[in-house]
Amino acid sequence: MNSALVVGGAGYIGSVTADLLAESGIDVTVVDNLDRGHIASLPGNANFVQADIRDRSHLASVMSSLRPDCVLHFAALAYVGESFERSAEYFDVNVGGTASLAAAMLEADVRNLVFSSSCTVYGVPDSLPISEGHPVKPAESPYGQTKQTCENLLSWLARTAGLKVAFLRYFNAAGAWKHLGEDHRPETHLIPLVVDAARASRSLKIFGADYPTRDGTCVRDYVHVRDLAEAHAAACRVLLESERGTTLYANLGAGQGSSILDVIRCVERLSGRTVPFDYAPRRPGDAPELVASNDHAREALSWSPMHSSLDEIVGSALDWRRRHPTGYPR
Repeated sequence: MNSALVVGGAGYIGSVTADLLAESGIDVTVVDNLDRGHIASLPGNANFVQADIRDRSHLASVMSSLRPDCVLHFAALAYVGESFERSAEYFDVNVGGTASLAAAMLEADVRNLVFSSSCTVYGVPDSLPISEGHPVKPAESPYGQTKQTCENLLSWLARTAGLKVAFLRYFNAAGAWKHLGEDHRPETHLIPLVVDAARASRSLKIFGADYPTRDGTCVRDYVHVRDLAEAHAAACRVLLESERGTTLYANLGAGQGSSILDVIRCVERLSGRTVPFDYAPRRPGDAPELVASNDHAREALSWSPMHSSLDEIVGSALDWRRRHPTGYPR
């Protein structure tokens, strides 16, 4: 692969992936509207185009000019809780934006797309760990529904228009890499919230203490953001070698679960600080336990999660927060 277009590449996972591709010698162009991305996270040797994913004509012009070998699509609204309050906007950005991007690709005859999907497409799973053969069940949130709808849209375009698409279903992205870390406004992800609670001795709210898990709190599969970036690069390589109309589905997780209390204890141990917390009622859309089977990703992508122990994830998040106490500069 010589060139890549990273859409949403100023965001958390997109910026780490853009950095990985650029440092490997690939000509990287980042497209982002900077609504939730950070200009400071862009690789210094990448090109940047400020554009909204819903602007089809602008995207088509960029792609016709650059002719990227692969497009990596990270541009989406991604807060489960917020999606209940702003459902129309989530469908507009996530589904409308994906349709716009796909149409621009077809117009420019660019065929390879790596799509950031989510384990939320599985709903509440029937069994664990979750493999790609697990049924896609009714979504538990508007956000999850947008990911299901985008997968359906792109799979039809693979069948009818010759797109080649890799659907990478993330579990819980976490951790930091080099100067790149997690800085959402507002922050909703557990590990940075626990890190900040430890640093500020501020009480953390845990939603639900009565789930059918080993300690009553939700269990999630945390995967290091650098491992996710490696999987995206591998998916690009697979698509470039595949035939028109190819679809690839891969779960990206560490293959082991950690409860909320596990994360709190890990942060306390590595930081030497206490994390105060209180319990609150369950939130809508939270499954009790989500853990990936990553066997297919290992085989299909020749990938393995090398940095996804909970200690390495938490340690990298703590270190990034020490060096960026207020996050990225605005």
